[in-house]
Amino acid sequence: MSRTLVRRAAAGLGLALAATALSAAPASAAYGGQCGSGYSEVNKTSVSGGTVFLTYNNSNGRNCVVVERSSPGAAMNMDAALKRSDSEAWQTDPGNFTQYAGPVYLDAAGRCVDWGGVIGGEWVVRTGTNCG
Repeated sequence: MSRTLVRRAAAGLGLALAATALSAAPASAAYGGQCGSGYSEVNKTSVSGGTVFLTYNNSNGRNCVVVERSSPGAAMNMDAALKRSDSEAWQTDPGNFTQYAGPVYLDAAGRCVDWGGVIGGEWVVRTGTNCG
């Protein structure tokens, strides 16, 4: 293999790894308290145009999911989704919203949960998390 081909392959691999690292970057937004008193952020993930927050209330054993836009604006398709990993039944809050979708609540103390959301047309889902 020529040196030029090796350099091009290495450069292409470097770009692919950089793109993967950027897309896996953690969400930087702060949870806004939409789930109510006693809920604390336990996980979050980025979705195009915002952040999906998973919260938990230690006193009642309930999880809550909220999808929040980075910048409020005209109403658009959004949804917040949450379920126990051992269940088929999703709790959701679909609609056209200007700032956030949810909150969506679920009793899941001691269980793994699947959670996620959508802004516009991009879904993000995390499965089998926060199992303790």
